[in-house]
Amino acid sequence: MLKLSGEAVQGESADPIDHDVLDFMARQVSRIVKLGVQVNIVIGGGNIWRGEAASGRGMERATADYMGMLATVINGLALQSTLERHGLHTRVQSAITMVEVAEPYIRRRAIRHLEKGRVVIFAGGTGNPYFSTDTTAALRALEIGAEVILMAKNRVDGVYDADPRKVPTARRFDAMGYMDVINRGLRVMDSTALSLCMDNKLPIIVFDLLNEQNLERIVLGEGHVGTIIS
Repeated sequence: MLKLSGEAVQGESADPIDHDVLDFMARQVSRIVKLGVQVNIVIGGGNIWRGEAASGRGMERATADYMGMLATVINGLALQSTLERHGLHTRVQSAITMVEVAEPYIRRRAIRHLEKGRVVIFAGGTGNPYFSTDTTAALRALEIGAEVILMAKNRVDGVYDADPRKVPTARRFDAMGYMDVINRGLRVMDSTALSLCMDNKLPIIVFDLLNEQNLERIVLGEGHVGTIIS
């Protein structure tokens, strides 16, 4: 399970979606698919809409979150188009029914797509407000039997005890336990998602997406990349 943030899709562009960034992501995914790895992706929508922020400005939380789910569908379709340009058969499954542009989420169909070598993008969140795309990634990973969640970060190569972009002396961890992350209050993913992973012993690897070799190195087990939470 590859978890991408909406902000990563935007990159440094003034537009919500940077197509050069999507191409960069697609090249990395293409390499690991050619190795025979089954890949499914959950992508955020923060580059287009952030439900929590809108709720803080007075919008009803459920409405704000549904709008965020629609943003993830937009990003999912953009990523699908890019992956298919790179020769990867890709399906978008949405937790919110919109059959004109995406399949409804059906667990057994998603597993069948993966068995046939297709990349599956899970969009629309969980289909429920108050749940983040981090929780979507954890839930879908468990449902389809993923071995690991790969949390792609933008210019951060693992988990630190402080923000390394603001604190030059921040210390990076090679490995952590789930409870260490919770007790330290580290914002790796939201607490609901982390608890799901902990309860079901699903490991998480936090890594820097902008190093083009990282995803392939993780899959091949070459050296230590990022931080593993288990």
